[in-house]
Amino acid sequence: MTINEIQDKIIDDFSVFDDWMDKYALLIELGSTLLPLDPKYKTNNNLIEGCQSRVWLQADLVDGNVIFQGESDAVIVKGIVSLLITVLSNRTPDEIMSADLYFIDKIGLKEHLSPTRSNGLVAMLKQMKLYAIAFQAKGR
Repeated sequence: MTINEIQDKIIDDFSVFDDWMDKYALLIELGSTLLPLDPKYKTNNNLIEGCQSRVWLQADLVDGNVIFQGESDAVIVKGIVSLLITVLSNRTPDEIMSADLYFIDKIGLKEHLSPTRSNGLVAMLKQMKLYAIAFQAKGR
């Protein structure tokens, strides 16, 4: 599936619910499907700056694709991490850097997060793109 196809599926999944309490429940459910991050990756280097919760993000380049792993100590944030990984993991650095992540606005995520969680979302996206830039630079 392409990045946009995955985003469209996420939009469809969230559009089933009108109430944001139900959407938060879906986020929590998505977070529960996230595999636990190996403790060796729970380092200060992998901690995302600007998040109210603790969020770790690990990225590796495997066969030209960036593979993301992540975890958070907050259930809703863990769901957000899961969404971002679903959309951006196993993509080339170019795909990640050029991705227009429209699903965030379409499902109303940013407007239903507290300002600190919204800042954390931006920080996570920024870090994922920085990893992609670093891997792209290494490959040239």
